[in-house]
Amino acid sequence: MLDIRLLREEPDRVRQAMVALGATDAPVEEAIQLDARRRAILVEVETLKAERNAGSKEIGNLMRAGKREEAETLRQRMAELGERIDRLEAELKEVEAKLEWAMLNIPNLPLPEVPIGKDESENVVVRMPIPPRDLGFPPKPHWEIGEALGILDFERGVKLAGSRFYVMKGLGARLQRSLITWMLDVHIHQHGYTEVYPPFLVRGACLVGTGNLPKFGDNLYRDIEEDLWLIPTAEVPVTNLYRDEILEADQLPIKHVAYTPCFRREKMSAGKDTRGIKRGHQFDKVEMVKFCTPETGRAELDSLVDNAEDICRLLDIPYRVVQMCTGDLSFVAAIKFDLEMWAPGVGEWLEVSSCSLFTDFQARRANIRYRPEPGAKPRYVYTLNGSGLALPRVVIAILENYQQPDGSVVVPEVLRPYMGVDVIR
Repeated sequence: MLDIRLLREEPDRVRQAMVALGATDAPVEEAIQLDARRRAILVEVETLKAERNAGSKEIGNLMRAGKREEAETLRQRMAELGERIDRLEAELKEVEAKLEWAMLNIPNLPLPEVPIGKDESENVVVRMPIPPRDLGFPPKPHWEIGEALGILDFERGVKLAGSRFYVMKGLGARLQRSLITWMLDVHIHQHGYTEVYPPFLVRGACLVGTGNLPKFGDNLYRDIEEDLWLIPTAEVPVTNLYRDEILEADQLPIKHVAYTPCFRREKMSAGKDTRGIKRGHQFDKVEMVKFCTPETGRAELDSLVDNAEDICRLLDIPYRVVQMCTGDLSFVAAIKFDLEMWAPGVGEWLEVSSCSLFTDFQARRANIRYRPEPGAKPRYVYTLNGSGLALPRVVIAILENYQQPDGSVVVPEVLRPYMGVDVIR
């Protein structure tokens, strides 16, 4: 959530940002008007209350002076004031509710260094540390490799849960599990994160805190009876660990990593990504989440990106780093870098991580603050998150980059101690 003072003091800056983001339908003008009305009501209520307090004292004076008729007239006037105050306070509650809703639907402002662009076609490739390589033979897509090896079963996945679901079997399931364990170990032992194993169901307030609600409610799965929501990413429960808390400065930065399944009711185009395991309603992910001071936010983002890149480098899979332009920036991010792995079988760059700095946007929604020093006024923390990495796209990249002419797949060296085999045959 934006600081309301931005809308009061720099409305043109906010309007220009909405144009750059392609979010001209964001209720900025509504929020400005509601905020003005709210402040006007507060002033009027305080004025009327002061008048009522003074009138109440005067009634006492008139009664003591024996001026009962004047006191009764003033008492009627004070009763009318009380009714007016009640009406204004009822209106105030309604205005505040509408203002909160409007503010929850205004996206974060991009940092000045974010490139201006209309959509993903204008994102900027920052670097390509490991470029695509020639396999020496025509590469097959992962669904052909997986089915031939007996490690991917699409037919039974559809039988169990419908389209966009699949079953991983044998060494395919072990590959998925090995990747998760290995990635957690790297982030914990090499990058200094603390592991968290959170609930996979959360209250709606947690999704509001991270910016998933109310904007993206249609993409979420919900248990209506108990009003719990299946998480779309570990970012949601991990970020909300500190909701409504005040942290001490010496606790920061806090670095957490978590494995969870993720559930999303993806609104996918008909006929797009219908084959394979690239896009589904359920997938696994290892997620990194950080909490830091505003002064260190940008440096923590660079570190976050490097931590995610480490996984790509250690797997020795072709990848690149892409900076999102304003038109492709997420609702909550102030700046975002994607890591994409090359999948030669499908001929695509696949996003395996989005590393974002949210400034204090999520912290305001979730009320996460820290005290810069003992006795100091609390300030909002900065939050960050990034996949470290997202499955099953890493599985796709491994199957397609490590495939052999005979149909087998070489296991990346770093995974062999976890897999117990060198080759999937």
